[in-house]
Amino acid sequence: MSKIGVLGSGTWGMALARMLANSNHDVTVWSALPQEIDHLVATHKHPNLPDMVIPESLKYTKSIEEICQGRDILLFAVPSVFVRSTTKNAAPYIKNGQIIVDVAKGIETDTMMTMSQVIRDELRKVNKEAKVVALSGPTHAEEVAIDLPTTIVSACPDLETAEYVQDVFMNTCMRVYTNPDVLGVELCGAVKNIIALGTGIAAGLGYGDNTKAALMTRGMAELTRLGTAMGCNHETFSGLAGMGDLIVTATSVHSRNNKCGHLIGQGKSVEEAKKEVGMVVEGINAIPAVMQLAKNYHVEMPIVNAVYEIIEKGISPKDVVMKLMSRDKRSEVTHSLADVHFEQALLDNSHHTGMRRVITYGTFDLLHYGHINLLKRAKALGDYLIVALSTDEFNSLMKGKHTYFSYEQRKQLLEAIRYVDLVIPEESWEQKRSDMHEYHVDTFAIGDDWEGKFDFLKEEGVNVVYLPRTPEISTTQIKESLHKKD
Repeated sequence: MSKIGVLGSGTWGMALARMLANSNHDVTVWSALPQEIDHLVATHKHPNLPDMVIPESLKYTKSIEEICQGRDILLFAVPSVFVRSTTKNAAPYIKNGQIIVDVAKGIETDTMMTMSQVIRDELRKVNKEAKVVALSGPTHAEEVAIDLPTTIVSACPDLETAEYVQDVFMNTCMRVYTNPDVLGVELCGAVKNIIALGTGIAAGLGYGDNTKAALMTRGMAELTRLGTAMGCNHETFSGLAGMGDLIVTATSVHSRNNKCGHLIGQGKSVEEAKKEVGMVVEGINAIPAVMQLAKNYHVEMPIVNAVYEIIEKGISPKDVVMKLMSRDKRSEVTHSLADVHFEQALLDNSHHTGMRRVITYGTFDLLHYGHINLLKRAKALGDYLIVALSTDEFNSLMKGKHTYFSYEQRKQLLEAIRYVDLVIPEESWEQKRSDMHEYHVDTFAIGDDWEGKFDFLKEEGVNVVYLPRTPEISTTQIKESLHKKD
């Protein structure tokens, strides 16, 4: 049994508090609004969740000091616009190293911070650190409150913490998955609300399922572009926190964002729509920050921009739709069919001609003559050289690097080098064993600064060779030199 303090008595906070209490955890709920606590204590009912049965074991407090002390987990379930102020008020009472689970979805407009970043930022002001988990996915409080089967993601770069939260929240009605990509998960939670506003507006205008499907899929393409530009894992966007949460938010009758958009599409003003919804519409709060992120990372997001023009500028929804449909034509995919066929033909040819295949791995950012020397030496070990190029997501999440050039740009540069026959993505540390078999590798080659680290690949039947680096040049040296000149 874990002791859990829930900060926030809205629908999501109370649905989770009830679920956790029914799983035999010791749960206490706090609200910044004393009247909400009084109502819950007196009625054992939530005004916006009339079908939810609140267990007698659930406890309440009006003291923010009490809710923070002696807890295994603090669950932050306040609207995104109140996460910073709530953390600031709670910070003096939060212990160092506290596990905090945040379920608010949004991005702070002034700082471009996600909610977990906001929490850590406020705690650092009082010299404290916390293990912050983003809990997010396709989850409506109305369904969790009556124990309908639901899935969610526990996102934290610290796997042990993510798995602890997974264990606490998981039961026969709630299945929890882990994901180290906390930034990607939180970005999904914020941007999908804006896309859901768009699908709601389209429905309010009388458009049908074709339009809804187009907005959802192309909206997800926009979200994925932004996320990968920010260094997130592309798999996050096709998972529960990405496509899963978008589907439920853009289609459900429970969705505040979808409902608000529908009312705007029917002709109501933004303020009228928000008032009729009666609860926080997070998609509206997220628009300015997401627009700024798109600008900062040079990512085109026409659907998000369309919602912005309707919500913030008051442009007619029908005019915005016409503008979207009149955009320049383009391909849906980023890799041409010719590229795919060319790479496969090269690989097939190497299989059939008995070539000795060599593979190397690396980031190859700011390509320089040291890289060329290494590739030349690697190619000399065989007839066919495969380069496993670290993706942007792998560099950011696993290597802690941020490259100057994107994966696609680095890939194009490598493909132009005569020593390189094929470039494949390196997406995890673990893929090396399977790569040896999938690409029928004879020799694994890498710089001698990794001496001894990959000897285990000999178990896969390949030669392992550590090649000398060019001592006077490195990407790090180039970046440091450029930085000094600036």
